[in-house]
Amino acid sequence: MAYRCGNREQKMLLPPSVEEYIAEDAPVRAYDAMIEAMDLEVMGIEEDGGKVGNPQYHPRAMVKLWTYGCSYGFRSSRKLERACHYDLSFIWLMGGLKPDHKTISEFRRKNKQALGRVLSQTARISLDMGLISGNVLFMDGTKLRANASLYRGWTQEKCERELSRIDGQIETLLTEIGLEDEAEAGEGSLVHLQEELKDQERMKDRIREVLGRLQEDGGTWLNTTDEECTRVKGRQGCHAGYSGQVVVDDEHGLVVSSDVVPEANDTQQFVNQLEQARETLGRAGKVAVADMGYVNYERLEAVDRDETTVIIPSRTQARRKEVDPFDKSRFVYDEETDSYECPLGHRLEFGNEARHVKERHYYGGKTCRSCEHFGQCTTSRSRGRKIRRFSFEGLRQDLERCYEEPESQEIYRRRKARVEHPFGHFKRNLNAGYFLLRGLDGVRAEMSLMAASFNITRMITILGVPTLVHALQER
Repeated sequence: MAYRCGNREQKMLLPPSVEEYIAEDAPVRAYDAMIEAMDLEVMGIEEDGGKVGNPQYHPRAMVKLWTYGCSYGFRSSRKLERACHYDLSFIWLMGGLKPDHKTISEFRRKNKQALGRVLSQTARISLDMGLISGNVLFMDGTKLRANASLYRGWTQEKCERELSRIDGQIETLLTEIGLEDEAEAGEGSLVHLQEELKDQERMKDRIREVLGRLQEDGGTWLNTTDEECTRVKGRQGCHAGYSGQVVVDDEHGLVVSSDVVPEANDTQQFVNQLEQARETLGRAGKVAVADMGYVNYERLEAVDRDETTVIIPSRTQARRKEVDPFDKSRFVYDEETDSYECPLGHRLEFGNEARHVKERHYYGGKTCRSCEHFGQCTTSRSRGRKIRRFSFEGLRQDLERCYEEPESQEIYRRRKARVEHPFGHFKRNLNAGYFLLRGLDGVRAEMSLMAASFNITRMITILGVPTLVHALQER
């Protein structure tokens, strides 16, 4: 069987322009059209070609480079520089411009907040095109590593421990210096010991500064490499990181908003992320769905449930465990008498109100001692069974009833298929289980670019490149 062999010396008649190198249905054309449709001034990027001085690369071209590069997982300026030289789609996108990595990196450094708004622009364009309905919104979070080591994290206890250790080393060095000084006076052999002593003193000053900041801010942990990150626990154990948040629309699975927060869990994020989605959509979503990690009833009280239906399971509902016969949910509250009735019909009367906490306590009293289930329901002989009623108890019961409705169950089953898709794309396709930049502005810009590239990829899948490009150009 014959083989096909290449010939590097073969003369070729190439197309006369770069435009002809890229097919009409190439994905890069969709990215180009999307960025052309964006309003850079709203993003915070000034377009002024009349400035004096050395010409700079057009900011719209640099936004295109960062957004399209992110779709390939190119999140470093050196990879983007290399792509501008050797990748035809990048050469077409940049019109033959070849910025070096320092220029590319500097643009990102100066426009972190603007790049953090790329997703919101993409989402608003998708909304105008009817690809986002905003009726049902799913939210979820994922842990992403920060560009910092966990060993650079400090607590007050660690600071005090290290200061004690350094004091011991300094005392040892002073002793050695004294002995060397007596034995070898005038020979200049104490230089290395004196330098080591200075290093220990400098380290001590830095640790004191960190300790002072922890005490002043009331913080429990501070990383000296990336001061805005936190300590999170993921599947690979504890590490310095952030919590990435997304809100996804149910219509086509497009990301409405994204955020990065220095939190180890999602309990404080439901209202914040819902408000960001509202800013993008211009109105509140009809239904908002999240998992039990977002349960914080004191925060959920701020949601207008007449405007937005909240579907979120309680921890008991999410774990799907059989309810104990004497679980709190088996006790019925009587608002008129301000008391609870146990499964056997006995009354639990109001006892006291907890200090500093919005909760009330109810006790069964002496009745519990004579109950046939004493020892199983409670073992307290003095007060009997104790029930805690929180100020948000009514809200919790309403949300539990809403979650159990058949329509809510059907919506909740779609949650994983929608909201987990972007995270899978980030971590598997883009290899972005970690951030390259430091600080909230930097990591939010990275998250926005990844989410925007995911949206454009989804739009290409839904409409196809020629249709999408035409729709963007006709806006």
